[in-house]
Amino acid sequence: MKMLSIIIFCLTVFFSYSQEKPNILFIVSEDNGPELGCYGAPVITPHLDNLAKEGVMFRNAYVTQAGCSQSRASIWTGLFPHQNGQIGLATWKYRMYKAETPNLVRSLKDAGYTTGNIGKIHVNPETAFPFDFKAITKSNFKRENMDQYAAEAEKFMTASKKPFFLQINYPDAHAPFLRQVDGLPERPLNGKDVEALPYMAVDNEQLKETTANYYNCMMRLDTYIGELLEALKRSGKYNNTILVYIGDHGADILRGKRTSYEGGVKIPMIIWWKGKILEKIQSEELVSTIDLYPTFLDVAGLVIPEYLPGKSIVPLLKGEPTNWRTYLFTEYHVHSNHNPYPQRTVRDQRFKLIWNPLAGTENPGYAFTLSHTVKISEEELFRVASNHVKEAYLRMKIPPEYELYDLNIDPFELVNLAENEQYADILMELKKQLRTWQKRTSDALIDTTTARVLFERIQKVEIERPRKEVSYFDLMYNKTINWEKK
Repeated sequence: MKMLSIIIFCLTVFFSYSQEKPNILFIVSEDNGPELGCYGAPVITPHLDNLAKEGVMFRNAYVTQAGCSQSRASIWTGLFPHQNGQIGLATWKYRMYKAETPNLVRSLKDAGYTTGNIGKIHVNPETAFPFDFKAITKSNFKRENMDQYAAEAEKFMTASKKPFFLQINYPDAHAPFLRQVDGLPERPLNGKDVEALPYMAVDNEQLKETTANYYNCMMRLDTYIGELLEALKRSGKYNNTILVYIGDHGADILRGKRTSYEGGVKIPMIIWWKGKILEKIQSEELVSTIDLYPTFLDVAGLVIPEYLPGKSIVPLLKGEPTNWRTYLFTEYHVHSNHNPYPQRTVRDQRFKLIWNPLAGTENPGYAFTLSHTVKISEEELFRVASNHVKEAYLRMKIPPEYELYDLNIDPFELVNLAENEQYADILMELKKQLRTWQKRTSDALIDTTTARVLFERIQKVEIERPRKEVSYFDLMYNKTINWEKK
């Protein structure tokens, strides 16, 4: 009898321990900003809307850089691209400084989690992220076998005997914006049903049709997420799972992806955790994807390293008093070798500053987006643009050193206030905050010469995908963060 009691006690402790660490389901969609019903977009997204209603929705969430590889590397390492080295696309052979850089996957594995990834990894070297389980590892921009995402997730979640971390990466809403896939959405939108995305600030039949198909991607994504949630419920682990949803950066459209504008760096972020966090909360706090690594460590009961520039969002989720950030930073370097253009930004709750160290030099990303993505001529663009919108596009084409925007009254960043004396004190303060952050994070682009060197050396590379993996930062940067001694 005594032995039986001991066995029962041990089993109780074991199962109690296993329940202490929640499962983590991390959903990442491609190339979309907060164009969801719950954020006010004219689309039907009931599953994500319901998660927002039952959890916390962040209205001011940002990525570190508006590019797939750069964004993902920041999520996994908790570092800005200039700190981890992944400044451009992995498919163009850009890579992190060191494979040994601590990351989310290794940390959670060490804490007893089973780790899985469905969809592309897209950071070099992939071996830096030792997932226990991987499936559907291609980009899948053709959206083939989409039913397998939830099926593979269910297999992984059900089989796991330990707490799990699963990241699932959906290809929607990456270009091409497919109107329907496997009959989804059931009632697709057409150009006549919508206005063009507002931050483009221009409208014609072509842009309306592009926007409609982008919205169709978002509605289809919501259906797939609904299937995933049903799989989670069938696994029996629904009540002990924290679910985090984000987009990896903004839409591949005018003034979106590959820019430092809000359309590129602002994303949806919804966090749901049954019975553990506040409900029906729409937070206005400035949060970043660099906060996800420390958040997941916090959720898993792990110590958050001091060198990380982000911090855990958990206090915000629980409504606990916390001294949250006043300023948020993003950056840009390069995407593919067609479009290098170093930039740095800082914003507070109202104003945003973009610093262009190559001021007066034409941004090659401008022509690239017009010709390769939206496929609209500058002549047609200017034909449908008002005078102040035309000025905004010309400013994007050949930027001044500073762009200052009042996001309260100008959320689409059309009127530059940097030369307006009325805002001189605000400009000075944001410049000071940006410079302080660059020093704190050992940003080599604090020197405009370095920005010019980076730009010119990338431009000298033949515009085709290099055969050899290389970090162009090796040409002018040293490793910028000493995590090895922390």
